[in-house]
Amino acid sequence: MPSSTVTLENTRTEVSVQHYADSTLVIVTQVGKVGNLVWLIDKSAGAVTPAVPDPSEPNVQSLPPPPIAVQLVPLLGAAPSDHIQTLHNLYASQIATLVWLANSESPLQVARKKVVVGIALRRSGKSDSDLSDTERTTFHGVMAALQELLRHA
Repeated sequence: MPSSTVTLENTRTEVSVQHYADSTLVIVTQVGKVGNLVWLIDKSAGAVTPAVPDPSEPNVQSLPPPPIAVQLVPLLGAAPSDHIQTLHNLYASQIATLVWLANSESPLQVARKKVVVGIALRRSGKSDSDLSDTERTTFHGVMAALQELLRHA
């Protein structure tokens, strides 16, 4: 199982990818276990759009937008708050989009493998709906680590 360990905001973060014949499993953990397991299905049958750089933020890695009709199916676990649930959904949708884009022969390919995402992040102590700078930095760091793993898988 290809994996990467990075330190993001002073927290050890592990990202692993395992490809199967009909699906891809991605695990993101900062606590050494899986807290939530989510299955993602793209119901849109549309193209996954590659990332477009944002000229207003040249130092931030651009990410492709998730398809509009992504369905998230919880398989295991539950987030302790609405904020964490939203954060997990954001991670899962973006991870699935990166996997689908990396596995497609062209952006117009619509037949996609299932993606299952396991997420366990340290609690940030945040309870409102806005992302903190730490959460934003961690998110982009995880996505960069995942993209590197997918390039070499």
